[in-house]
Amino acid sequence: MAAEDLLNEIRRIVREETPFADAISDIDIEGPKIVLYCRNPDLLMQDEDAIKELARRIRKRIMLRPDPSILMDQKKAEDEIRKIVPPEAGLEKIIFNPDVGEVTIEAQKPGIAIGKGGSLLREIMRRIGWTPKVVRALPIQSDIVRNIRYSAIQSSAECREIMRKIGRRIYREPRAKASWIRISSLGGSREVGRSSFLLQTPESRILLDCGINVASDERAFPHLEAPELRLSELDAVIISHAHLDHMGFVPYLFKYGFDGPVYCTPPTRDLSVLLQLDYLEIAEREDKPPPYDKKDIRTFVQHTIPLDYGDVTDISPDIKITFHNAGHILGSAITHIHIGEGLYNVVYTGDMKFDRTRLFSPATCTFPRLETLIIDSTYGGADDIQPHRADAEKELLRVVTETINRGGKVLVPVFAVGRAQEMMVLLENYRRNGLLGDVPVYLDGMIWEATAIHTAYPEYLSPELRELIFHQDKNPFLSDMFIRVTDPSQRAEVIEGGPAVILSTAGMMAGGPVIEYFKALAPDPHNCLVFVGYQCEGSLGRRIQKGWREIPLRGQGGKIEEVKINMEVRTIEGFSGHSDRAQLLNYVRRISPKPERVICCHGENNKCIDLASAIHKLFKIETKAPANLEVIRLH
Repeated sequence: MAAEDLLNEIRRIVREETPFADAISDIDIEGPKIVLYCRNPDLLMQDEDAIKELARRIRKRIMLRPDPSILMDQKKAEDEIRKIVPPEAGLEKIIFNPDVGEVTIEAQKPGIAIGKGGSLLREIMRRIGWTPKVVRALPIQSDIVRNIRYSAIQSSAECREIMRKIGRRIYREPRAKASWIRISSLGGSREVGRSSFLLQTPESRILLDCGINVASDERAFPHLEAPELRLSELDAVIISHAHLDHMGFVPYLFKYGFDGPVYCTPPTRDLSVLLQLDYLEIAEREDKPPPYDKKDIRTFVQHTIPLDYGDVTDISPDIKITFHNAGHILGSAITHIHIGEGLYNVVYTGDMKFDRTRLFSPATCTFPRLETLIIDSTYGGADDIQPHRADAEKELLRVVTETINRGGKVLVPVFAVGRAQEMMVLLENYRRNGLLGDVPVYLDGMIWEATAIHTAYPEYLSPELRELIFHQDKNPFLSDMFIRVTDPSQRAEVIEGGPAVILSTAGMMAGGPVIEYFKALAPDPHNCLVFVGYQCEGSLGRRIQKGWREIPLRGQGGKIEEVKINMEVRTIEGFSGHSDRAQLLNYVRRISPKPERVICCHGENNKCIDLASAIHKLFKIETKAPANLEVIRLH
């Protein structure tokens, strides 16, 4: 059914088969949603189940938007909102968006502002006409979140036109009758970095991730030159999570012809912008030509359609997707892809963790239907068995305590997103329980901004962490033990100062402030360098792990200098955001329903092959470990 035919059918159903026809002034499509323009909120609210029934009937997501004629004056509307929202909600800002008739309400406690079962939202809309949207006020100010929120309001008219165009493409008249499905690897197969897969049906072209390998100059970008990929024909891009090796190249697509939607969770969108901007800054600092610019990142944001876990969403005439928790980093998503009317189902894990951590619940392993599983194989090798997390935590505490007691500093290279926050929560827990003394923990690089984004989306964190934040008012990210480093002079003070823990980017030591700390601290045997995350082959971190005792690094004026490593170097396994070999096999064992085929990717050559072989032998399932540019017919 073409978009206009769909709209006409919905108009007929509303007119002839619902009790609220007189309340609706217009119906439109924006992205995957059907927009109902409402001129009588009271009539709609008298029978809320009727709207749910309409959504069930048309099998589409519905968004209510007020007709411009019913909007109350903004000053009067703000006064009404302040009367309705209880003081204990901690209301901070009220921002009106006339282009779409929406008012954004920032509150410290959104649940109180929303009211039981959304009762206060309904009361606000009934009184003022505007559609209320409640968002969490930021416990830590985030320029990224603030700019995204405000830019969405400022460019709402432009974004609405973009979404109308996307919506008509999603609900276009199907053109093809055949039923084949195939997937092409454009990057991230038998390697870690530049992950990208093209899923094709006769009707649709979907790109799963589009990343950059920051540790390689020769193999940095996906194979977008593959003949089967034409950017102008892409229906959608899906981002599994906000690490550069999965989303770092997405803005490039808009620079060279893509004009469609990007689907990801809200925190993935915000974190992606943070890391993409940092990528551009590093490229400029290192005098490397960037593949895109800030304008392309802005275009990426305008075309992003954020989805929460569990939202079933049409993205093309024959494909629906649903995001599920991947347990890897904030907002990381396993994508369930439903093709046709029950024809075929694919699950793409992206990076995943099938174990409980201090930040997240284990990855989801139950789906409605499943034929092919595409799985993370980072630690898929036979020897990739990580210690229990509790043992890893005890080892970290021991190393930190020993180093501090001998007057040294602990330098921990961390990914700004994920590992940094894991370390923060753990160290705060030690301090709160009296296991760690009054030791300052310095945060350098993007860690503070990334942490601010974590505080904006606590609903994506583990139940235990949410309990601390919501009910015990003990947000570990707000502890006074954490000190933000903001400039080179402060960095010098940290280096010259007393014992401390330093969490600094980048996680693989591929650049960033961690290099300055390393150059200054490496010659002193009192200090300790602790790796708690994956070090990609070819990275500086991997070379140090292998035992290099002298490292050539660029110094002042671009001159190369040899850095002697006398500091202790430790690698503590068990903190990874990836599943180890045992967890991966357990995931395949536990997943429901059982897939017919498993494709192993995102791992070094031997690890992908090894995991595929083990899955085949243990579960008698067809497995593949494709190389880049290999095409697999799924159906």
